[in-house]
Amino acid sequence: MRTTRHLTALLLAAALIPSPALAADKPCYRGVNLSGGEYGERDATYGTNYLYPSEETIGYFARKGMTIIRLPFRWERLQPALGGRLDEDEIKRIKDTAALIRKHGMAVLLDPHNFGYYDKVQIGTAPATDAAFANFWARLAVEFANENGVLFGLMNEPHDIKATDWLDAANAAIRSIRAVGARNLILVPGTAWSGAHSWEKDVIGGANGTVMLGVRDPLDFYAYEVHQYLDVDSSGTHPTCEGAAGAVEAIAGVTAWLKQNHKRGFLGEFGASADKDCMGGLREIYATMSGNSDVWLGWSYWAAGEWWPANEPFNVQPREGAERPQMRLLAESAKADRSACTAVKPAEN
Repeated sequence: MRTTRHLTALLLAAALIPSPALAADKPCYRGVNLSGGEYGERDATYGTNYLYPSEETIGYFARKGMTIIRLPFRWERLQPALGGRLDEDEIKRIKDTAALIRKHGMAVLLDPHNFGYYDKVQIGTAPATDAAFANFWARLAVEFANENGVLFGLMNEPHDIKATDWLDAANAAIRSIRAVGARNLILVPGTAWSGAHSWEKDVIGGANGTVMLGVRDPLDFYAYEVHQYLDVDSSGTHPTCEGAAGAVEAIAGVTAWLKQNHKRGFLGEFGASADKDCMGGLREIYATMSGNSDVWLGWSYWAAGEWWPANEPFNVQPREGAERPQMRLLAESAKADRSACTAVKPAEN
């Protein structure tokens, strides 16, 4: 395990000349995950088994200074047959929700929340082949191609898939996105749940920090998406934060990796309860990203959404009563970091 002194030295020694389209004085994107669209089975009923956020909820987070909403949805509902057309009703719901988010001045990160699977078939395995995954992204990219403020997150938390196999799938999707003319910013996760704490460890089929350097984007307009929770096993399933110090070190480690490799990163999921240790860890993570905006594009907190129960420790969905301490911290961080940058690479003349 790296020492804090070694990490600090790496952060100071590594230099990065950022892409002008991504350059910012502070993290560009500060936001939340609005969960709900990924709920239920593929044939679930909208409004009964799953839903997308209301304008009231979207407006609340805009007023709190958020600048991005990560919007989860289910691949199987959007594309009921691999290789087939997108479902008209579902793509309309997603487009209408994205329009509401943009109306309130925030960017939207599209998030197929499938963990590297279609139904129960892992990406890269027939019939959910790399080509099928690329086909899905070609069809979705066409719907949002070059809409400023729309980012493409390739996949939520792939796991149990070799890093080398996931790289092949990710590159196939990137090629298809660019082939249809979409210049939107692409966020690329790793395997092993895309954990920051394991980014440079060989968890399955190679370390993300080594293998995922093989990402190939014709436009060179992408960033890596990592996730990090503060509980004892980094799973985000416990209300206490025995892993807070480790989480802070993990984000510092990814920061050093990004600088060493001249890459950019986005913290797509993180969250914690209002426990004292949790709040202290969150502040340190925010400080690391804010102080290293040459490599961090920003963050989206997990989670909020109208169906999240009030007793969920990580929840920042507005309810009657006092605002959650985590939400106050999010708002303070967003207020301090006011930079913005484009989500679509300008076309060359």
